[in-house]
Amino acid sequence: MAEFLMPSLGADMEVGTILEWMVKVGDPINRGDIIAVVDTEKATIEVEVFQTGIVEAILVPVGEKVPVGTALAMIREAAAAAIPAQPLRPAAALPVMVPRPSIVSVTPTPAVELVSATKAPPSPPIFITRPSMTHRPRISPLARRLASELHVDIASVHGTGPGGAIGKSDIERAARMPAEAPARPSTQLVERRAPMAKSEVTPADRQAAMRRAIAAAMSRSKHEIPHYYLGTSIDMSAALAWLQAENQRRSVTDRILYSVLLLKAVALAVREVPEVNGFWIANGIKLSQAVHVGLAIALRQGGLIAPAIHDVDQKSIDEIMTSLRDLVKRVRLGVLRSSEVADATITVSSLGEQGVESVFGVIYPPQVALVGFGKIVERPWAVNGMLGVRPIMMASLAGDHRVSDGHRGGLFLAAINRLLQDPEKLCGTTKSKP
Repeated sequence: MAEFLMPSLGADMEVGTILEWMVKVGDPINRGDIIAVVDTEKATIEVEVFQTGIVEAILVPVGEKVPVGTALAMIREAAAAAIPAQPLRPAAALPVMVPRPSIVSVTPTPAVELVSATKAPPSPPIFITRPSMTHRPRISPLARRLASELHVDIASVHGTGPGGAIGKSDIERAARMPAEAPARPSTQLVERRAPMAKSEVTPADRQAAMRRAIAAAMSRSKHEIPHYYLGTSIDMSAALAWLQAENQRRSVTDRILYSVLLLKAVALAVREVPEVNGFWIANGIKLSQAVHVGLAIALRQGGLIAPAIHDVDQKSIDEIMTSLRDLVKRVRLGVLRSSEVADATITVSSLGEQGVESVFGVIYPPQVALVGFGKIVERPWAVNGMLGVRPIMMASLAGDHRVSDGHRGGLFLAAINRLLQDPEKLCGTTKSKP
């Protein structure tokens, strides 16, 4: 028997609230399946399970907030071959919603009861809901996909989850009812339950909570991590010339952004200086063999999140561009996956589009390094004794002195510089012969 715990999805997460269980007692699960939707101060995340077996008991009801590390469910482990067919969809197919502002939430207070596979589970909690103040209803990704398949208008559905969140059962109920009579929670059932506390979460509340979470993580970082900072100027002439020629051969939709070259250069430089790629855990370094590059992205409602693009060192520039375009689009739309939130092994912060010329960031624990890229600007630049004007970009490294030092950090920045001077090799292409 194994416990399924409330995961830690970053240094800025201390507690989480169960928004929805995607499984029930007795359901078969496989490693990688999404079994719960958890709300944190920074994002709403679908949580994966890392065991294969049967859901033996659900310990925490929907709507309850618990600390990281709390047992949420019990899993009876079994061999994958023993699991019945029709497993849940893997995490990669299920998106996660970043929280939206102006959500009215309700915190239920049902008693926690251990549910075993031999005992029928209790009836799900009934929530009093009020219409959301925003035109974007809060809905789980599974419910959104089901609504699309059943042609259900989400705006007409009354959610019965915390804060009026729409779940799978709400969509199924709405699909069975006429369009002019949207489903509403049963007043009779609500009256049978004990009164529940009501609380409104305003956009200002959500913003303040996110800022507190970020402040806590960054304070921890500066308090615990002995930062050192390095910076270097990189001549981007070769990289931009290659990129311009490459994009002229492509259609508009297939063109590559220069930030893709930066991500690939960081990932390949990690191979030469592996100390910057990993985590400081329990007073020791745990280097990562995989290179999952987190990209700092500003959220529309305020704050930052740094989801990861996986295995950047093994991807082609086209694959990185596809992943980058998809990731940024889903962040802007408020959709993320849990593996993207928790898996970054090194983070890149690029503020060139905001006109910032240099970036010296704060390491996101438990990571041990952060790379910053600034704006490309034209500057006087001497090459072989000749002075000219070149496009120059400032690159920086914030490193953890417990793991690396200025010498190793300097080698890492030098590797990034060298790779960007040879874009054909960086991108896995060869120079054309005259």
